[in-house]
Order: sequence, then C-alpha cells, then structure tokens
Amino acid sequence: MSLPTSSYALQRRLKSWPLAFRRLLFYALLLLGALTFLMPFLYMVSTSLKGVREMHTMNLIPREPTLDHFKAVFTQIPIGRAMLNSFFVYGLQTASVLVFSSIVGYALARLKFFGREFIFNIILLTMMIPGQLLLIPLYILIVQFGWADSYQALIVPGMVSAFGIFLFRQNFKTIPQELIDAAHVDGATELQILFRIVWPLSLPSLITVGIFTFMGGWNDFLWPSIVNRELGVQTLTQMVTLYGIGGQAGGQTGAVMASSLLAVVPMVIVYLVFQRYYLEGIASTGVKG
Repeated sequence: MSLPTSSYALQRRLKSWPLAFRRLLFYALLLLGALTFLMPFLYMVSTSLKGVREMHTMNLIPREPTLDHFKAVFTQIPIGRAMLNSFFVYGLQTASVLVFSSIVGYALARLKFFGREFIFNIILLTMMIPGQLLLIPLYILIVQFGWADSYQALIVPGMVSAFGIFLFRQNFKTIPQELIDAAHVDGATELQILFRIVWPLSLPSLITVGIFTFMGGWNDFLWPSIVNRELGVQTLTQMVTLYGIGGQAGGQTGAVMASSLLAVVPMVIVYLVFQRYYLEGIASTGVKG
C-alpha cells in the first residue's frame, strides 16, 4: 500500500508545481536522455577530426581539425568498394523483401484458402527463433551451393522477411474491401491489385519494412564475416570492423573513428529522411488483427 500512496503523493506534488517549471524539468530530462544517446556519436565525429596531439583529450570540438584520418582510411583499405558492395547487396535485398514479403502478406490478408491462419502462425513462430541458431545449417547450404565468397551468400538468405510479411499482412487488412472488389470487377489480377492499388495506399509500411531490412543488413557483421573472406566482396561494416580490430589501422584511433563514421552516416541520413513514414508504418501495424 505504501508504493501506490507514495506514487499518488508524488503526482500531486508535481501537479502543484508551476506549469513553466514542470515543462523546464520535462525538457531537461529529454535533453539529458538525448545527450546520453548522442555522446558516443559526437565523440566519434570529434575524434575522427582531431589531430595527433589532441587525440586523447576529452574536448568535443577539435582545436585544429584535420581530414588526415579520412585520407588514411581511403589509402589503407578499399572502403569505397566496400560501400558500393553494401549499397548493391542490401539495396537488392531490400527490393526483393518488399516484393516477395508483400505478395505473401497480401495472400494472408486478402485471399481465402485452407490453412491460411496456420501458415501465418508458423511465420510468426519463425520470428521467435534466434537467428544465431540458423547460422550453421545456413552456412552449410551456402557452401553446398558453391556460393561462399559471393554476393549470392549475402543476398539470397535475406530475400524474404517474416517481419515484413507480418507488417504487410496487418496493414493490408486495413484497406477497404470495396476497393479490391471494384478492381476485380474491372478485371485486374491479384498482382495488379497489389502493385497498383495496395502499394500506393501502403507507402508508410513499405518504407518501414525497407528501412528495417536495409539497416539490418547494413549493420550486420556476423553473417558476412562467416560467408565472405574475399576483399572484393566484403561489405562496409565487415571491412570497417576488421580494419579496427585486425591491425590494419596500426593503432590509429582517429582512422578507426573515421571509418566508423563513414559506415554510420548513410544510416543516419536514411532514417532522418524517412522517419515520418517509419513512425506511421509502425503505428499502423496493430490497427487490425
């Protein structure tokens, strides 16, 4: 009984404070939380621009900013090729996820067939299995197919997403059935309905799945490091990680931070551009079950 009583007393005490003070406290807490999350990123940016003499100082604003660390990265490793590899691999993977997962999600949401709910439950069950448990059998399949050290090993395992199917299915259920029936009357096929009617109405969900897929692949180090060892097909995250811990950086903290910054900035830009659609897509997931 003491906990609810004390909580109620705290709420009454907060309500008795002036509105301006409560707002000031609220924004101060938000600022503290934002700084907590931004501090590692700010430190990375600062260190990548610092000179050797002030490398180990704690100041966030370099006194003598320099781009020497970025020049060292581009001369020591083929980071440009790795960045192109990441854009190619995960761009193609994201496109395939949007197409194939939306087809499955549309079928589970709009088509009536025997075992539909059972299939959907199986798909949900696969989302609960840790991905690490599938690494060994998946790697054996990649080796048997002869796909080791190739783009196929990175693209094919991620061409369909269980999360994407779930999100699309939930979103497609919110589309009025009258639109689907009208399209059927006009002679449209199911694929034409999906890509010409449903897709334009589901832009937030498409962008949400695309962001999740692209960012998930871009940030992945474990799977590329297992199936790819050739320098020419390494992804950006894989190359940057190996550069930092494999000794190629030669202990240059600034160069390591510069390479990490190059890997982080594209994802920050993607999220900032599409964050409004991303939030709308997440909010629409549970509208109709």
